[in-house]
Amino acid sequence: MRTLSRIIWIALALSSAEAGPLFAVQGGLPMSVEKKIQEKAARLGSTYAPRTRHLNTDGTPKFTNRLFLEQSPYLLQHAHNPVNWYPWGEEAFALARKTERPILVSIGYATCHWCHVMEEESFEDLEIAKALNTHFVAIKVDREERPDIDGVYMNAVQILTGTGGWPLNVFLFPDGKPFYGGTYFPARDGDRPPNPGFLTLLSRITELYTTQQETLRESADRLTNALQSLEKKTESMGPLPNKEWIEKAIDGLTSLYDPANGGTKGAPKFPATLPVELFLRRAYKTKNEAFRQMAHHTLTAMADGGIHDQVGGGFHRYSTDAKWLVPHFEKMLYDNALLASLYLDGYLANGDDRFKEVCLTTLDYLTREMQHPHGGFYSATDADSLTPSGHKEEGYFFTWSKEELEKALPETKWKPYFEFFQLKGAPHFEGRYIPHRNQSKEEVAKAHGLSLPEIETLIKKGHHHLYEARKTRKAPLTDQKIVAAWNGLALSAFARAGRHLQREDYLNVARRTATTLLKRLMHEGRLHRSFLEERGPKGFLEDYAFVTQGLLDLFEATGEGEWLEKAVHLQHETQRLFAAPDGGFFMDGSDTPHLVAREKPGHDGATPSANGVAAMNLFRFYALTTDTNYLTAATKTVSAFPSMKTAPAAYTGILAALEFHLNDPVTQLLVLPKVTTDTVRERNERAEQSLSGRYNPYAIAVRLMEKEPPPEPLKKLVQGKKAIGGSPTLYPCQSGICSNPITDFL
Repeated sequence: MRTLSRIIWIALALSSAEAGPLFAVQGGLPMSVEKKIQEKAARLGSTYAPRTRHLNTDGTPKFTNRLFLEQSPYLLQHAHNPVNWYPWGEEAFALARKTERPILVSIGYATCHWCHVMEEESFEDLEIAKALNTHFVAIKVDREERPDIDGVYMNAVQILTGTGGWPLNVFLFPDGKPFYGGTYFPARDGDRPPNPGFLTLLSRITELYTTQQETLRESADRLTNALQSLEKKTESMGPLPNKEWIEKAIDGLTSLYDPANGGTKGAPKFPATLPVELFLRRAYKTKNEAFRQMAHHTLTAMADGGIHDQVGGGFHRYSTDAKWLVPHFEKMLYDNALLASLYLDGYLANGDDRFKEVCLTTLDYLTREMQHPHGGFYSATDADSLTPSGHKEEGYFFTWSKEELEKALPETKWKPYFEFFQLKGAPHFEGRYIPHRNQSKEEVAKAHGLSLPEIETLIKKGHHHLYEARKTRKAPLTDQKIVAAWNGLALSAFARAGRHLQREDYLNVARRTATTLLKRLMHEGRLHRSFLEERGPKGFLEDYAFVTQGLLDLFEATGEGEWLEKAVHLQHETQRLFAAPDGGFFMDGSDTPHLVAREKPGHDGATPSANGVAAMNLFRFYALTTDTNYLTAATKTVSAFPSMKTAPAAYTGILAALEFHLNDPVTQLLVLPKVTTDTVRERNERAEQSLSGRYNPYAIAVRLMEKEPPPEPLKKLVQGKKAIGGSPTLYPCQSGICSNPITDFL
């Protein structure tokens, strides 16, 4: 087997003999790539701070690889490793074929704690870098830019090991077929028992690839066949899945419910958005108090816990313990968008003002700390941050030492606050405190002889002092990519909150987000996955599905027909680019190169299943337009996943769409008289508020101003509808058939 020589470090001249190199770069780079690296280094200038421990005496990096030319924050984190990384692409695979070497694909994202750990332990290690550069072709992938690559190889690792996560490290043949993989590996044997050392693993794989390649090839072929067969219809599912499937899923979710702490039993605990949403719907439909209680308990427990940033708003990624106390301190846009919308529903369903407060503080956190100046939202913030001594520590930014608390809030003056947020006694995490609650405001107020308004004022002032003190710390890294799918979720959250809470400022944020997505991430009619300095790869199914959902929610919230028309366009493109012949949708589009398998994502992960959201969109479009093509595509989608037979709770998103359809959703067509006086305007506003202030998960809102042309997709539904007697008039419609108009619903 032929191999590359050892990495050599070379100097380049640019446009003149006097111009010396700015960076040393890995050997073997084409001159065109070397020139681009030096040009970018010149643009960045002397203020550029390389992320590596391998520095020259003048502060420049000893090593620079191709990732330096990428825009992904995650790939840029690895641009100065001694590993000769390649981005995903033909150049890397061509080299692997030419040199007959295996490929390491290492997948992660910019705010991933254990990705950082493995980088520092292994990918910054010179001995490990030498082994990789000599015997492998090393590729780095940002899972947030390429969910298709991550999805296929995550499935492979889960088939091999039964587990998954990030960093994801997969070994491939040059044709892309995987033969081995895992998640985090420590650098050497004995570093973190019982995990084997990465250096030992590289040596073993090199030996096997040289001496037993045929055996590895057989394994790779079997694994690839398994990947290609996932979610293929090997048996008929019969008629459209029915309510029994939903009942089975509900039973499964109920059996997993943690009666002591809410959420799912055990640890770690992830935000339980889809199960809680189903519990809320079931409570609404059946009036069963048990479902209402499970939803209420889980929402309260998450809101009270350390997973909820009590001081700054928003939620961390997950709780490492069963009590929601100690989080993994990343903050993800998708979690916060989903949870804001869920707490809104909890408020509408139960009238609990605490849930409204959590919704508002979460959305305010997003607008304050995660919103791009030109519209749209950043992806995530890191779990790690720098201490005053310059060391990285997970959670340092969000936690407090006793001395820090005393400096910001002297306990003698703030005793009720300390008690309310459990800032006394034994520290909660590595000698530091995590603000959280386990009693009500009323209880604390009574214990200290305060009124409820007084304790609420005290809490607000305490939050302000701690937030201002926290701002003096070095903030965690923010990944500033604008990801289409996750912004679609944020669009939904702001649109729904704007509508149901009568917040015009939130509606304006939603409009701005939608405009950003449709302008900055759209090119030649094709939605792209992300935007940073430039557009990222072409968008995937979840980008189209989640943005379409957001546009539908914005149309419901505002009645502005342009958003519905753009949603219809995206839905047609979804079916053109992603539809699978046997029902459902593929992750990647028909206009992009395919991997060794085309994933058809059905089960839910950190975000709802893209096929589940696509199915819900189709059912909503059918309810709005009565176009049976939407109904046919929706029913084919929910029938396309035979695994639902044995594990329905894993397909909650798809079953939620089915449950919506089976409960005969009503389109609430509200026709408003044209505003001519303040009295008419006030009556129209009261009519809208009357409908938007209610929880009805099986209703779709359509607002139409009389004598104004309706959006093209709605012409059939609204034909002949008018405001009777000059009053706001409601037409409840199901499957295109409208009941008698109602004028006395205020």
